[in-house]
Amino acid sequence: MSENQLPRKINLLQASAINMIDMVGIGPFVVLGIVANTMGGPWFLYAWILGALLALADATIWSELGATFPQAGGSYNFLKEGYGPGWGKLMSFLFVWQTMIQAPLVIASAAIGFSMYAGYISPLTDLEHKIISGALVILIIFLLYRKIETIGKISVLLWIGVLLTMGSVIAGGLWHGQFLSPVKHINDGLTVNTVFITALSAASIKSIYSFLGYYNICHLGAEIKNPQKNIPRSMYISIAGITIFYLLMNISVASVLPMPVLQNSSFAVSDFMEALAGRGAANLITILILWVAFASVFSATLGYSRIPYAAAKDGAFFKVFARLHPTKNFPYISLLVLGAIAFLFSLLFRLSEVIDAIIAMRILVQFVGQGVGLLLLSKRKGRDFFSWRMPFFPVPAILAMLIWLAIFYATGWKMMLGGFIVISLGVIIYLLKSKTNNEWPFHKPALS
Repeated sequence: MSENQLPRKINLLQASAINMIDMVGIGPFVVLGIVANTMGGPWFLYAWILGALLALADATIWSELGATFPQAGGSYNFLKEGYGPGWGKLMSFLFVWQTMIQAPLVIASAAIGFSMYAGYISPLTDLEHKIISGALVILIIFLLYRKIETIGKISVLLWIGVLLTMGSVIAGGLWHGQFLSPVKHINDGLTVNTVFITALSAASIKSIYSFLGYYNICHLGAEIKNPQKNIPRSMYISIAGITIFYLLMNISVASVLPMPVLQNSSFAVSDFMEALAGRGAANLITILILWVAFASVFSATLGYSRIPYAAAKDGAFFKVFARLHPTKNFPYISLLVLGAIAFLFSLLFRLSEVIDAIIAMRILVQFVGQGVGLLLLSKRKGRDFFSWRMPFFPVPAILAMLIWLAIFYATGWKMMLGGFIVISLGVIIYLLKSKTNNEWPFHKPALS
């Protein structure tokens, strides 16, 4: 292994755990009541089903690209390869540009959510919330400042906490005896019209936020054992497992809490457990939820730290980000910089301000951009080029892109405008950089 090469140490179990602990952050616990309130009835489960369908369809794109290009950085490489030597430079740069903003936002959102949910155990002031969220980011950086094989073992340990937490909620609903009631009444009062479609779109922004992370292992592609098989497998294991957990958890909570209570609860799972077994049990489940949120910050920070590293190693970003730790062999500069930005964001923003922004900022370049790039690459290289091929190509890819565009529209004009502004600034910066360095599209072939 060369001095600047990442070791392949992560196995299928660890890869699946890394994905799942990123997916099950504080999101499903914080937005459960919001989704129910937005949908306005027992049919709120459809928003979670739509999130699962989108994840499954989009994972076909990630699987093809991840298995074929198992390198650090994930989407950076996918966009570069998909759009070719010219436009690929711009698209991959835009992704890294966005990552330096949205990755710290994702990390900060989990940390902020952690501090918010801690308020169930003991009410906190705004200053105390900020201290907790900021301290959490610092602790995560400390834990990630080590070799990848150690991180893989930590991920499995954190994953056990995820399974224990969601299993406890599901068991509580089963013990209550009315577990299937929400399913039996899922269509009560339901009318499929424009009002329902609008509510479903708005609620799905929050449910899809809770599914994000199924692709996290693609950012660690250079560190996966047998990546051609384990990258796709880990994603589908993660999506299938988390979908089952999410649906069962929502059904369990809705079988105990009356719909008006669920719609207005900021601590739906804790309120659910308090209704079943008292305040002590509610505090215990809250602690487990905080464990899950902590695990999510850990996994997200791990994956994102590889993106600036991959771009810098490729010569498309600042060289300092390509440095690996001299003894622990991980991209420590990238980890420290993203952690520092996330720390600042965790002090400056509220959770409600970042979820929609995270979704809107990523859709055009990363999710839709990757889908288009896959289609272009398939046309240039042929289907046999890919190490893993989606069934019924290109239907799943087109379906995923259409749903992403609908979600982007549902974020509202302010968020859409913000997304376009970030992209526009990235294009300007890229053009200035390319002009200075005589790169595409300004590069002129040398005269012979």
